[in-house]
Parts: sequence; structure tokens; C-alpha cells
Amino acid sequence: MQVLEKVENMVGDQEIPVHNAPSEEELVAPLSRMGSPLLVDSDFDGDDSMLSGFFGNRNRTFWTFQAFGWLGYCLVRVFHGMTVGFELSVYIQFILLSAVVGLSLSLVMRQLYRLVRDRQIILVLFTALFISAGMGLLFSTIETFIAPFFGWQPAQGFARFGNAMFDSTVLFAWSAIYFGYHFYEGYQQQQKQLLKATAMAHQAQLKMLRYQLNPHFLFNTLNAISTLVLEREVKDANQMLTKLSSFLRYTLVNQPTQRISLEQELYALGLYLDIERVRFQDRLQIDYDIDENAKSSLIPSLLLQPLIENAIKYAIAPSIDGGKLSVKASVNGRYLTITLKDNGPGLQDPENIKTKSGSGVGIANTKERLMQIYGSDHAFHVVNLSPSGLGITIEIPCEREHREP
Repeated sequence: MQVLEKVENMVGDQEIPVHNAPSEEELVAPLSRMGSPLLVDSDFDGDDSMLSGFFGNRNRTFWTFQAFGWLGYCLVRVFHGMTVGFELSVYIQFILLSAVVGLSLSLVMRQLYRLVRDRQIILVLFTALFISAGMGLLFSTIETFIAPFFGWQPAQGFARFGNAMFDSTVLFAWSAIYFGYHFYEGYQQQQKQLLKATAMAHQAQLKMLRYQLNPHFLFNTLNAISTLVLEREVKDANQMLTKLSSFLRYTLVNQPTQRISLEQELYALGLYLDIERVRFQDRLQIDYDIDENAKSSLIPSLLLQPLIENAIKYAIAPSIDGGKLSVKASVNGRYLTITLKDNGPGLQDPENIKTKSGSGVGIANTKERLMQIYGSDHAFHVVNLSPSGLGITIEIPCEREHREP
């Protein structure tokens, strides 16, 4: 839900929607869709896979795969019986009973595998071979024991293990699927944790980049308020405190990982410039040229304020006559283009801003922040203007908020 707040500043009276900050779950939501395509064990910790989501839950998925697996086993045995000429009406009953035995043995194997599945791969492999072979011998013994009840001659001696090779192979295949999924799911969970950690580090870095300039701005503003109080300019001091309170509230509501409309960004910029106007009065001139189509485009919150602050500090403040700032925005194809200009002295080397101290701090921070958010899908150009001034052009993908109809 959006909170509508009536605001008034130099960009006009408007109702600005203030969005809540995204939660950690929203930040890493895309990671929860990386489920595995196969589920065997219902006891593994972690998010449900696609198949568990499709069948309902992990336990139901496990039993679904058990049912299909042993149904496949029955079909193979029926085909074998047809090729050798067994009486199918009796042989099918024997196969169904064998399938129940095999399913029961697989559940015992599952409990045993839980004890070793997190050990070294060599130990897991030898354990699977040993248990599959042993259970295959037991499986064959049970089959030959129940065979006389269906009309076959009792097996004697090593004949009791006549089906051991086939049964062991079936159980080893079951084991391979079990461990294969377990290791794959473990890898998926590690990837999710890695991506989650990367996303949180990404968010922390964005916060650091955005808030790095705020202490300097706050220090200057409080100094200006202190000066106004000492000079008994109570009205101006109160006005500046009110604007500062509104601006700080806005920065707390809108997080650095959040995208807001350009219209909202201009509102925040208006709050900041209202504070600076109290300090500079008529020495600070602002010119806006914002296309109507660009106002609804989404940009990172408080993207422009550090650049404007940098311009005021190094272009407006040192000049006795002050200076002029201009903000222009338009949509060109699939990109939103924002241009900021001042009539200050410019930079010595605008193409090679390496330091994060001095006059390039706001520029360097914004450049790094855009790289963190958009990667290579953006442009950031800084040029000296003629006869004087600095121009900054930002091109980012034009994104718009999706609203429910």
C-alpha cells in the first residue's frame, strides 16, 4: 500500500507516493526459485524444489517417485515374464509382492544412507555398493523363498541368489538417484547461500555509497542553523529545521536498493535544495527541464542529491555571485537520460576520476553505485563545459512501476 503525502516545493504541488523499503525476503526472492528438478529424500533441509511444489510437499514427492520407480520395476519384470513364457496371471501377483519387498528394503536403505550421506564421496560410494549388494542378496533370497507359493520349485543352495545380480542393480540404481539428488540439492543450497550473501553484501555496499555524503551535508546544515539562531533569524532557522526533518525522514523511508519514480526523486531533491536555499538565498538558481514522459521512470532513490550537493559545494559556494544548476530528463528509446549542469570551474580531469575524496566524491560514489545496480547496461559521462561549468549525463534503462489494473 502506498502512503500519499502532500508536498510543496519548487517542482510544484503534487501527491508523492512514499514506498516502504524492501524486506530481506524481497531482496533474495529470485533465489527461492532455483529449486531442483528431482526430489528423492524428504528430510533434506532447505527450500522446496520445483517438483515438491508441483506434487504438494517433499514427503508426497518422495512417495510419488517411489511409486513410479517401483511401477517401472514391475513393468520390466512383466516384460521379462512375457519373453520367457510365464503365466502372467500368476507371475504378476509374484511381481507385485516382490515390488513391495523391494520398496520396503529401499526404506531400510534410506535410513542407513542418512548416516553416511554427508561423509566423503569415496565412503559414500563404497557404502552404496556394499549395502546394494547385501540388500540384493537379501532381496533374491526373499523372492526365492516366496516363489513356491506361486507354483515354482523351491530353490536350493546358491540358486537362492539367482536374482541377486538383477536385484542388486535395481537397488544400486535407487541408491544412485538418492545420493545424486542429495549432492545436487546440497550444491543448490550452497549456491543459494552464496547468492544471498552476495546480495546482502551488494545491499550493504549500496548503503555505504549513498550514505557516505550525508554526514557532511548534515554538518553543514546544522552549522547554518546555528548561525541563523545566533543572528536571531528565528523564522529562517525554523524553516531550515523543518526542511531538514522532512529530508531526513525521506532518506529513512527510501532505501538505497529501492527504485523510485523520477518525480519522487525530484521531490527529494526539492527538499534538499530548499534547505540550501536558506543558506544561499538568491545565489542559488535552479532550472528544471523534465519531460512529462520521464517523470514516471524509475531510478535508484536519492541518485541525484549527491551530484547536486557536490555541485553546490564546489561550484556555487566558492563564488560570491553564486551560480546556476540545471536538471534535464528525457526518455530516448529504452533509456532514461538525465543531465545535470553547473556553471562552476569544472574538474581538472573529468574523464579520470580515481579518488573518493575532494571534489569528486559525489561523482565517484554515484558512478560506483550505478555500476553496482546496472552493471554495463548504463552510461555515465562527465565533461567540462564551455566556457565554464561541469556537465554530467546519466543513461539508465527506462523502467516503470507495474500497477495492478
